[in-house]
Amino acid sequence: MHDWNGQSNSKWGADLGPPVLITVEQAATQLGIGRTRTYQLVLAGKIQSVKIGRRRLVVLARLEEFVRLLLSEQVGECATS
Repeated sequence: MHDWNGQSNSKWGADLGPPVLITVEQAATQLGIGRTRTYQLVLAGKIQSVKIGRRRLVVLARLEEFVRLLLSEQVGECATS
């Protein structure tokens, strides 16, 4: 079995699909930006996250929405240029 990054994931005994929550570091990797900038976006509320204990985790679906929003904003900018 493989996790959402294509790595072996036999820990759960079944393929559960992509995770619902990912670390800020994983979100940074997915976006191709630095961890510090990703934390800034999270703390500013641009990327939705939750806190579980001491850990801050990014909601994967909201990360994807953030990217769609960026794309739509840039498409709008290109149309007005």
